[in-house]
Amino acid sequence: MNPPPSPTVQPADGRLGVLTVGLGAVASTLIAGVELVKRGLAQPIGSLALMDTIRLGKRTDDRHPFIRDFVPLAPLDDIVFGAWDPFPDDAYVAAQRAGVLEGGKHIEQVSEALRDVRPMPAAFDRTYVKNIDADNVQASIDKRSMLNAIREDINRFREEKQVDRVVMLWAASTEIFIEPGPAHMDLESFEKAIDANDPTIAPSMLYAYAALLEGVPFNNGAPNLAVDTPVLRQLATERNVPISGKDFKTGQTLVKTVLAPMLKARMLGLSGWYSTNILGNRDGEVLDDPDNFKTKEESKLGVLEDILQPDRFPELYGDIFHKVRINYYPPRGDNKEGWDNIDIFGWLGYPMQIKVDFLCRDSILAAPLALDLVLFSDLAQRAGLGGIQEWLSFYYKSPQVAPGLYPEHDLFTQLVKLKNTLRWLMGEDQITHLGREYYAAV
Repeated sequence: MNPPPSPTVQPADGRLGVLTVGLGAVASTLIAGVELVKRGLAQPIGSLALMDTIRLGKRTDDRHPFIRDFVPLAPLDDIVFGAWDPFPDDAYVAAQRAGVLEGGKHIEQVSEALRDVRPMPAAFDRTYVKNIDADNVQASIDKRSMLNAIREDINRFREEKQVDRVVMLWAASTEIFIEPGPAHMDLESFEKAIDANDPTIAPSMLYAYAALLEGVPFNNGAPNLAVDTPVLRQLATERNVPISGKDFKTGQTLVKTVLAPMLKARMLGLSGWYSTNILGNRDGEVLDDPDNFKTKEESKLGVLEDILQPDRFPELYGDIFHKVRINYYPPRGDNKEGWDNIDIFGWLGYPMQIKVDFLCRDSILAAPLALDLVLFSDLAQRAGLGGIQEWLSFYYKSPQVAPGLYPEHDLFTQLVKLKNTLRWLMGEDQITHLGREYYAAV
């Protein structure tokens, strides 16, 4: 089947506003990093959009432009940041408190720009994030009032910062687990639920709804339901606004989406996969509550089943013991450690083991993902691509897909999908890796 005709991509003219919901470790690290790169003081390491190349045509053509030169991305110099957060700290204080970046080496060099990002009062309700108690919040937890205030904030940000386009990024805490229900099925039910202060309407949904009503692409970096409901998926399609999510794929799940495809590709069996994490940042504190952890657990547990497809390969993957643990350990701060014990079996059923100890920096891994999502969702908006952006699955633990589809979790399949989408946007041929053309004359 041939792909549809390539769209016309509008140029990235004017300023791009980036609104982050949350101004904690991830957002402050993102903002500081972008400001450092703008000034030539750092490289955007980890950003596929800015650091990677893309192959065009045959291998023998030797065409490998940088992605940043191939597609019309917004220049970093045109990006302006704004944020909401339940704590009143500006991005400078937030970056210091997060403890991710070195003060003299990184924070102080862009201190003026960081101080300029002062968080707006958050649409916040402790019912959904029990372990956070803060006072930079909207005066009311009435859901209609919160929705209206978010929309007003978006438009005031547009006017004050004189931006031409806006992208929203959820970089805040994980909310309690909520399953889709009657309130999420259609717009009439959703609106009534807002007016009734229905508990199944979480603040993340109000941010997502406000973004769609204001024509702002929404990227969900947490496992919250947020924009992943029938009503908001449909609204995003109808209004031609890009959406993507959910939950940044940074540490342990990143490893799973590399190792699990290896097992399946070699038809090696899996008996059990035990994963545990220790971390001490605000995310760890929030996830110390069982109701919030349940949301994260659902995001993490689905990866193996979708990759390994136990219904198709019951002898290899039909009886896997999969356990995920997250432990709040304040001394570790943002420096997360993920341990994986993987029990596999091979020829004639002989057992083997893989052990991984990933000592990572959560926000250092998340910040370039957040930047890429900002740049690519803005690109999608200018290309007229509304609704779910499955080609951005590369960045998420639990990718959004159209109803009836299973998500593609294999990191390298996701990368092919992303790059083929960029080729399609710019009218270039897809890369299939068949390669028979090189041997036709042999």
